[in-house]
Amino acid sequence: METENILVIGGTGKTGRRIVARLEALGHNIRIGSRSATPIFDWHKPENWDATLAGMDKVYITYQPDLAVPGALEAIEQLVKVSKRANVKKLVLLSGKGEREAQLCEQVVIHSGLDYTIVRASWFNQNFSENFLLEPILDGLVALPQAEAQIPWVDTDDIAEVATKALTEDIHNGQIYELTGQRTLTFKDAVAEIAKASNRDIAFVPISVKEYGDGMRKAGLDEDFIWLIEYLFTEVLGNPELAEVSHDIEKILGRKPIDFSEYAAATTETGIWNKKIAKV
Repeated sequence: METENILVIGGTGKTGRRIVARLEALGHNIRIGSRSATPIFDWHKPENWDATLAGMDKVYITYQPDLAVPGALEAIEQLVKVSKRANVKKLVLLSGKGEREAQLCEQVVIHSGLDYTIVRASWFNQNFSENFLLEPILDGLVALPQAEAQIPWVDTDDIAEVATKALTEDIHNGQIYELTGQRTLTFKDAVAEIAKASNRDIAFVPISVKEYGDGMRKAGLDEDFIWLIEYLFTEVLGNPELAEVSHDIEKILGRKPIDFSEYAAATTETGIWNKKIAKV
């Protein structure tokens, strides 16, 4: 396999750091795109992007906090321009399943004139262990809207494995993949599986989107983050396309996706769900 120079934007994040590990194991030269890296990559400082993209053959793109937020489309358009100027050969974009706004960003990449692969992922298993659902799990009380939404949770290790293949194998050029788990689970189902695996009592309480938003505001969370969460819980979880189970992971990797129960068992072994959050 030819050694290539690959920029992994968000290379310290949930999918990015897993992709970095896989690409390095394959012997590729990796540049991590983050605000703490050198050269720096910051979505809000496009004046630095030429330096970050210089010499790169391929780019993995994950936009923070989400492709649906205002400004994301313009940022992706600018990144494509800079990538073409830097003679990048291929872009792999992490997108969201069931997110109409994210699909506008996809179109920018698709019509860039560069080789591309679009990776549309369902909601991550790791939201319960590496993101906003960890604290409620530790507190033993998860209160969320859209309690009956059927979600085909996907594991970030599966996403990373697919993205690594997309970055290193030409057969995936021009493809749009939808990545999901083997089955759908509601939030209540998922919390019950975590409780069983970790041998803990964790209650689930259904609430309205308004109640959830009010709770986040009371906790002093950033208004942009609150907007995003409210968007995800209304527009995305309310989109029937999200609940559709795809078989793309099995097709690409030759095996079934990691099941939520496997994720719950493996994560329990790390001890993350038994740590107590220090109260200020």
